[in-house]
Amino acid sequence: MAEDTVKEIDYDSNKTFEAAVQRSKEIEADITVNPQKYRVLTGDRPTGRLHIGHYFGSLQNRVRLAKLGVPTMILIADYQVLTDHDAFDKISQNTKELVIDYLAAGLNPEEQNVTIYPHSYIPECNQLMLPFLTLVSNAELSRNPTVKEEIESAGLKNVNAGMYTYPIHQACDILFCKGNVVPVGKDQLPHLELTRTIARRFNKKFCKNTKPVFPMPQALLSKTPSILGLDGSQKMSKSRNNAVFLSNNEDETAALISKAKTDSQRLITYEPETRPEVANLLMLISLCTKEDPVSIASKIGEKGGGELKKVLTEVLNEELRPLRQKRAELEKAPDYIAQVLNNGVEKAREIAVQTLNEVRQVMNMVI
Repeated sequence: MAEDTVKEIDYDSNKTFEAAVQRSKEIEADITVNPQKYRVLTGDRPTGRLHIGHYFGSLQNRVRLAKLGVPTMILIADYQVLTDHDAFDKISQNTKELVIDYLAAGLNPEEQNVTIYPHSYIPECNQLMLPFLTLVSNAELSRNPTVKEEIESAGLKNVNAGMYTYPIHQACDILFCKGNVVPVGKDQLPHLELTRTIARRFNKKFCKNTKPVFPMPQALLSKTPSILGLDGSQKMSKSRNNAVFLSNNEDETAALISKAKTDSQRLITYEPETRPEVANLLMLISLCTKEDPVSIASKIGEKGGGELKKVLTEVLNEELRPLRQKRAELEKAPDYIAQVLNNGVEKAREIAVQTLNEVRQVMNMVI
């Protein structure tokens, strides 16, 4: 292992978060002026359909960055499904559904510098796993707070080794393409800190007499507040049965929102701490209309939860109508979806081959 592995990874989220916030602000200010300086790496696991939490939390930002001209790599993390899910029989279909959602939301690989691909099809990326494993200790993997939380939330009793090592695989995903910007929330900062540590240790150990192979990726923190599910108490999630999916039609959306939890008070006010269920629905309206949630609450006033849900249904269906129309068209074009994926794999592999050649060179493994 590299010499500086004696210094353990600092997973202090507060300390990491403060530094990440400042750097994220600097990136935001520069990325609109110099989009080509950056390469964004982001993605999703194909565990099911995307919902409005994904839409407001990440999809809209990806489209924004792509339209700015930022080179954007969007991976579909199919291997990572195996760490804590048994639904491997649906990975292929879920992968295609993700692509449909991406394209319907406004990502366009034909007109933007966007590459969409499943990482199981990029063997050169996955080959980085072995040297990266030698740069991290078992103790550092076991202490990762995000992994601990995911094990707990998944209710895993028998934890496979892949669960502990998948943050290293995420490092492979980020570093193979030399991604230097990763859009994340605060809860994902430990994974990114692990990636940064691996990049630093690799460069220090193997690149003493040459330029560093890997950049130090930075976090681009989401500006969207955490979106709760319709139960108002937990993060929106398919597994918790509290989500509105992008693939839901307008009637289904209305039915789901009608069951959303509010409270017994008739006067609608925006008080996230004391009235989280009501505040969450107000925030969703705000994300659609760009109006301040306090102002929205004032307009609804004494009309109560029924009016609140009615307004949310109307504005959310209006917001998603173009996406759903595009989605319906894409569902009828399976050959095009396959083409997007195949083109993405080809482009990603070109990048991965180049990086792996550089890695072999500095590790003295060229034959």
